[in-house]
Amino acid sequence: MIKKILLGAFCIAQFSLTYATEIKNESPKPSTVSANYQKVPKTVIIKTKKFKIRIDKQPNGKYLYQSWAANAKITSKPSMIIPDGELIPDGSGGNYYYEFVNNAFTYQVWRNYLTNSAKKAPYTLKVDDNTGKTIVNQDGQVVKN
Repeated sequence: MIKKILLGAFCIAQFSLTYATEIKNESPKPSTVSANYQKVPKTVIIKTKKFKIRIDKQPNGKYLYQSWAANAKITSKPSMIIPDGELIPDGSGGNYYYEFVNNAFTYQVWRNYLTNSAKKAPYTLKVDDNTGKTIVNQDGQVVKN
């Protein structure tokens, strides 16, 4: 009788240990947002045809937009500063954009990871007025990441 109890206890212990090892080896799947957006840089500097743009993540989690003329030095005073921007995910492939609102204009800086063209620039600046009409749409290259 004691042999049967010990054998049963041994079997239960073995099955429990095997099951615990299987669970431990299964890696938890990261959430879509953290997996795709952990590549978002804290600071990015982009140059379009007419502008240099610097976007910085602030300690409060918001983003700061600064821009200069394309031929200006980035160490000079910015021609425009817009605080409190948001990072907005676009789909599940890793694309996202930063959005800033300044008076009646909405500034969006798109990060183009997934595109339908291999020649698509890594960033795009899009500025809309308060009616939704696009007044600026320029591709940009990374100057510093």
